[in-house]
Amino acid sequence: MAGLTTWAIAPLLAGAALLLPLGTANQAQAIPPRYYGVNLASGEFAPEKLPGEHGRDYVYPGAATAAPFRAMGMNSVRVPVLWERLQPRPNAPLDAAEMARLDASLASLSGFQQVILDVHNYARYRGQLLSRANGGELVDLWTRLADRYKNRPEIAFGIMNEPHDIGAGEWRAIAEATVAAIRRTGARNLVLVPGTRWTGGHSWQAGGRDSNAAALAGFVDPGRNMAFEIHQYLDNDSSGQHACSGPKVGRARLEGVTRWLRQQGAKAVLGEFGGDQSATCLAALDDLLGYLRENGDVWIGWNYWAGGDWWGDYSYSVQPSGGKDKPQAAVLRRQIASYRRP
Repeated sequence: MAGLTTWAIAPLLAGAALLLPLGTANQAQAIPPRYYGVNLASGEFAPEKLPGEHGRDYVYPGAATAAPFRAMGMNSVRVPVLWERLQPRPNAPLDAAEMARLDASLASLSGFQQVILDVHNYARYRGQLLSRANGGELVDLWTRLADRYKNRPEIAFGIMNEPHDIGAGEWRAIAEATVAAIRRTGARNLVLVPGTRWTGGHSWQAGGRDSNAAALAGFVDPGRNMAFEIHQYLDNDSSGQHACSGPKVGRARLEGVTRWLRQQGAKAVLGEFGGDQSATCLAALDDLLGYLRENGDVWIGWNYWAGGDWWGDYSYSVQPSGGKDKPQAAVLRRQIASYRRP
């Protein structure tokens, strides 16, 4: 998630759960996504307390946390983790105790068609930005993770969350080397590759020759099983910290990157998006999901930000509270139900 982790509380909308129109008129003829789900955040919490105490500073999600989303019909969950907890020193073995905790979490989520393992580090290790000089550290991490999970086809490899302040060309070199290393292990799992600039859909063409659009064109996956991971929030600065800007803002911000994906013959997953409980945000979420379905030839999945038991009063949270769904859940639930129409 881009930006701060302290959030303003959006006012509750009376009757917010009432049904909104589904997407747009041509949605019924569109291609539904293959994967649709939620981020189950908490494994990446408290990076300032590394390694922190499991169960107090951070926790990996389990079956009970995921149960409401399975009941909603979701088939995908994204599980953020911190690199430094899995591998306390670069190029060193994975931490056995930490991996046992993560393995237990992933096992409890195995009923989902897709479980995205998301290294939530912003192209950094202990605050140090990756570069061509130290990019081999990420290659080493993913070589070890891929070797561990290559026989678990439901686990998708999210190689890095929201790189930023790194050139797009430099990031491509690191990402391409990482994907090549994953394939050398024999892993055929789906790999999700982000861009830089927080991998924002709205900024995909920004930066001229060093834009994601220019630098990532023709990206090579030897295994031919990858998608770009793109994030798009709906507030005024696309940071995911404010109220939504308007009911059609999502499609407006994704039009450019959607054209680029189609030109490239590439696929993408919307790895993070979300909104508060206001009428504007609920309409914007509905329209955004309708847009993804209209363009299902390139958009193969989405994961809402966020679920998880530790969010408290975070206004974008879709984790049920006191046994009650959040208003955003009504939009997600109806969209998912529409995918099953004959």
